Amino acid sequence: MSLSEDNRFADLFKEGNYLTLKNHLYNYLLRKKAIKKCLQQESPTLILEVGSGISPVVTDFKHTIYSDLSFEALKILKNRQGKGYYVVADGMQLPFKSNLFSHIICSEVLEHLENDLQAIKEMARTLEKSTGFLIITVPHRKCYFANDDYFVKHYRRYELFEIKNKLKVSGLNPLQVKKVLGPLEKATMSFVVFLITIIQRQNPGQYRADANRSYQLMTSLAFFFEWINLFFKGFVWLDALVMPRSLSSVILIKSVVNE
Repeated sequence: MSLSEDNRFADLFKEGNYLTLKNHLYNYLLRKKAIKKCLQQESPTLILEVGSGISPVVTDFKHTIYSDLSFEALKILKNRQGKGYYVVADGMQLPFKSNLFSHIICSEVLEHLENDLQAIKEMARTLEKSTGFLIITVPHRKCYFANDDYFVKHYRRYELFEIKNKLKVSGLNPLQVKKVLGPLEKATMSFVVFLITIIQRQNPGQYRADANRSYQLMTSLAFFFEWINLFFKGFVWLDALVMPRSLSSVILIKSVVNE
């Protein structure tokens, strides 16, 4: 997810250590694991991650370009990570020549874009013809659209047939569909956002001060925060594994560019 000024998560954490906490969130770790496993089946030569924000899901490949609308996000990422290349770019108008990338990764980004189809077409254009792969993760099931989606400013959630059609219209052939997160993750995030909303409504004037105090507490307990997320990650992974795909809250789709 991109870092933006109107994203209310930015109100919760302003300190640099936020990145350490964010990178240990169970749902981020599971998305990153799923994409890494998918890439291990390939031999990438040049990867583009669209909408990397401050927490990219591709971190193990040297030849990676990270792109995001936010200059500040990429600056933080570059200072933190160092390796790779960094380009401020709009996912709906990628500033790259056609047939350039062997792989493009777009994780939890399309739902934030007003014109997601244009973004998919741009990614298809910049992939190598017939050999280029697009790997995306998107929030699944329209019936799951709830308070947490509003909170992070999602335009939409996707039905599988819908996102497949958009890929095909853009000149891509969907090859694999994998479950990433299940209904437990959806229920967890909805509950967390519900609690945050209650706090905001009870005393709006004190919200930022409360958020800062909460952040300071989380930072002081960072070790426990990391282990709690690692522990809970196992339950969420198991939930996604045993639940049918129709109940998945996040899915991964791997596509190849048509000739």
